[in-house]
Amino acid sequence: MEVEVKLRLSDASAHQKLTDLLSPFHVQTLIQENIFFDGSNAELSSNRAILRLRFYDGVSPCVLSLKAKPVISDGVSRVQELEEPFDPVLGRACVAEPWRLSVVDSSALLTRVREEYGVREEGIGFVCLGGFRNVRGVYEWKGLKIEVDESNYDFGTCYEVECESSNPERDKKILEKLLEENGIRFQYSEVSKFAIFRSGKLPE
Repeated sequence: MEVEVKLRLSDASAHQKLTDLLSPFHVQTLIQENIFFDGSNAELSSNRAILRLRFYDGVSPCVLSLKAKPVISDGVSRVQELEEPFDPVLGRACVAEPWRLSVVDSSALLTRVREEYGVREEGIGFVCLGGFRNVRGVYEWKGLKIEVDESNYDFGTCYEVECESSNPERDKKILEKLLEENGIRFQYSEVSKFAIFRSGKLPE
């Protein structure tokens, strides 16, 4: 189970203000490309699950993830998540020809998806839903690993703060205090980035 604090920043100026504030604690910046897949008969999405390939900095490395049964409440996200490394060349081939996901035999995660959700080799199998680009600044501040995201969709840009946590209520208060004391406008995230992507519009 992945548990994260998720706070949506109001706009680009709030994002800039926060990244400037955290700049002494900057660890790295990640350029992520997120591509999503479902079964041709919505076998995953109908069970509140989705398959994602994430490419970093254009080519390598690549991570395959299965996320299921997400719940977001009061700025805290809980989702069942499985991940494994995936060959980036094969990953790009699967984006171009999603049926290839049905015949990869070197992935325990894909084997589980095929068996548990019934996405079979026969017929179309998997379909690519598209995706979005994310620029993630990673910071280590007061014992927290803070990720500040700029998510670029075809229909606009969202800004969000994430912090994976074993004590989300405590860490949410720490982040809220940081933002409030520095006049950075925010609100609790109500939906995932994937849900925003699928809706085709930015949150109000």
